[in-house]
Amino acid sequence: MRLNAVVAGVGMTRFMKYPDKGLKELGTEASLQALADAGLETGDLDAAYVGNCAAGLITGQESIRGQVILDTIGIGKIPVINVENACASGSTAFREACAMVTAGLHDVVLALGVEKLSHPDKAKSFAAFAGAMDVDELQAMMKSLQQAAESSGAEGGAGQNRSMFMDVYASAARAHMEKYGTTVEQYAAVAAKNSFHGSLNPRAQFPDELSVEEVLAERLIVEPLTRAMCSPIGDGAAAVVVVSERKARELGISRPVRVETSVMRSGYGHAEDEPDTVQLASRDAYEASGLGPDDFDLIEIHDASAPGEIIAYEQLGLCAKGDGGRLVESGETRLGGRRPVNTSGGLLRKGHPVGATGAAQIVELTEQLQGRAGRRQVEGARVALAQNGGGKKGNDAAAMVVTILKV
Repeated sequence: MRLNAVVAGVGMTRFMKYPDKGLKELGTEASLQALADAGLETGDLDAAYVGNCAAGLITGQESIRGQVILDTIGIGKIPVINVENACASGSTAFREACAMVTAGLHDVVLALGVEKLSHPDKAKSFAAFAGAMDVDELQAMMKSLQQAAESSGAEGGAGQNRSMFMDVYASAARAHMEKYGTTVEQYAAVAAKNSFHGSLNPRAQFPDELSVEEVLAERLIVEPLTRAMCSPIGDGAAAVVVVSERKARELGISRPVRVETSVMRSGYGHAEDEPDTVQLASRDAYEASGLGPDDFDLIEIHDASAPGEIIAYEQLGLCAKGDGGRLVESGETRLGGRRPVNTSGGLLRKGHPVGATGAAQIVELTEQLQGRAGRRQVEGARVALAQNGGGKKGNDAAAMVVTILKV
């Protein structure tokens, strides 16, 4: 679907572990930043969509998360819609906000993604990830992942001392290596590239730059993933104010970022030769916008693990199947390359407070398209894509969102 919405303002906390801050502090900080960036006040909002995944497990707050968070800064009366859609919660909230503006039902809508994922008891954090799949299939999946990890020489512990999704990504990584000859050094190159980008981002959870050799030397989590190849647990929030074109003109936005399209697809039991959620969503987005892989000046990819970025290159059509490793080695996806990917540092370095991740991608791309990304600015950026997904359903992600922005 072609959308007719404009990003008026963005805001974001730094992603990190906040032992002394909760959902209210994080969510309101990002929301107030986004409103100020748009030149608006809380009373100007017609509605708000609030994305969150894990509050029920981590903090015990269920059902009315958005209302509780936003009431802290006096946002009430208006419709507040709570969105829970695995790691795609923030991007789903953004998509729904854009759809309501496009439909003409609202002129000014807040899309907020917020997560408090860290906890003194890491088992609670890992349980939040385990809940992002069919719980009726969980035990069988855990057993399968355990066996796969042990056969590769890795220690057990999926869902206990690490997120079970790292085992899912590790299994996909090993399969990609076996089928296409992808190397562990190429996976490390993704982590090193994103660490360079993250070192230029003051809101990144990890600001240090790593070489390929340093990535490979880090502690092994599950074969072939070292710690630097895995996204961290953290907290944070990102917010976007979406307005109609009429409201954008009224506000006098000098460089409006237009939402060309935002497509969501859900996982299904596809055969190996059938398209997955990323392929389906990106094809729909390309068709709706009239744009294709060669048209983007920069891209934010859901790199929950380093192999995930390489596989997404291929799913999005940035290169042929099996060529993702060679693409990162070519330098094309690094700042200064033809099509930089994850200039924010990606999930690997910016961080991955799951409910906030999709909205944070929109923050990064908006600032890039408006020429205010500082030392990581992509010169002349005019068209950008975000790919954000999460959860697991069968052999696919449970939810996937692909969004295209343009100035």
